[in-house]
Amino acid sequence: SITFFIAKEKGFWRDEGLDVELIVTRAATSIQAVIAGNVEFGTAGGSALLPITRGLPMTFLFTTFNRANFSLYAKSQIRSVQELKGKRIGISSFGSGPDSLVRDFLNDQGIDGGRDATILAVGSGTERFVALKTGTVDAAMLSPSAYIMAEEAGFRELFSFVKQGDYVYLQGGVITRNNLLKSEPVLAEKFIRGSLKALLYLQTNRPETISILSRALKIKQDIATRIYDEIRPGLTQDGTVNEEQQRKSLAPFLERTGSKDPPSLQKIFDFSITRKVLTELKAKK
Repeated sequence: SITFFIAKEKGFWRDEGLDVELIVTRAATSIQAVIAGNVEFGTAGGSALLPITRGLPMTFLFTTFNRANFSLYAKSQIRSVQELKGKRIGISSFGSGPDSLVRDFLNDQGIDGGRDATILAVGSGTERFVALKTGTVDAAMLSPSAYIMAEEAGFRELFSFVKQGDYVYLQGGVITRNNLLKSEPVLAEKFIRGSLKALLYLQTNRPETISILSRALKIKQDIATRIYDEIRPGLTQDGTVNEEQQRKSLAPFLERTGSKDPPSLQKIFDFSITRKVLTELKAKK
C-alpha cells in the first residue's frame, strides 16, 4: 500500500526511532510471516480476516482503505454482469480478498460464483491482466495499475468496487500477532503513529504522493496520477472503521466458512492505538 511507502520515504517511522524494512510479498505470505515471528507487522488487508475468524492469533490495528481498489473487467463483447454466466473469472487465489469480493458481488447479481461461473486462481494483478488478455479467463478482478492497462487494451469495466462503495473491504491494513501486541505495546504504537502520519499525508499532499507512487511502483507520472485519483475515494479518514463497517467487511468471509459462532469484533479488530495516536496528533496542531 502507498501508505507504507510514504511512511518509509518521508521518515515517519524513522522519527519514531524505527528502522523499518518493507518486504513486498503476497498477503498470504505476509500473514504467515507475522504468525511465525519472522516480521513484527504485516500489511495484509481483508485477506487477513478469514484466518483471524478461524482462530489465528492476530489483530487488525489499522486500515488505509475501507473500499476495495479493484474493478471487474471483461472481454469487450461481454456487456453486462449477467453475461458472465458460463464464463471464467480470474482472481488472485482462493480465499483471497478478490475471491470473496467477486463471489459476494456475483451472488448479489443472482449468479453463483463457482456454479454459474467458473472462478480461477491465476495470480497477482498483472498476471490476472495477462490471463484476461490471452483468453485464459473471460473476466478478471484487477487492481488499478492492471485495470488501466485493461482499459487501454479495450476491455470493458463491468463494476468498480472503489467507485460504487457498496462493498466494505479493508486494504492497506496493519496486522500483528497477539503476543507482540501484549509484550511490545510501545513498538506497536510507534509503528501505527508512523503509518497514520503517512495516511494523513496521503490525503492532503496529492502531488508529492503521486511522485512517491511513481517511484515506488516504477510507473510513469501520468499513470501514478490516474491511480491516485482512482483510489482516493476509498481512503479512510483516520485509519479506522466503525463497528458497522467491521461487520460488513467480515460478512463475506463468515458466509464462506458457514460460521455459526463467529468471534467478537473485539477479538479481530483493535483500533484503540490508532485512535489514541490520532487524538495526540490533533492535540499537537
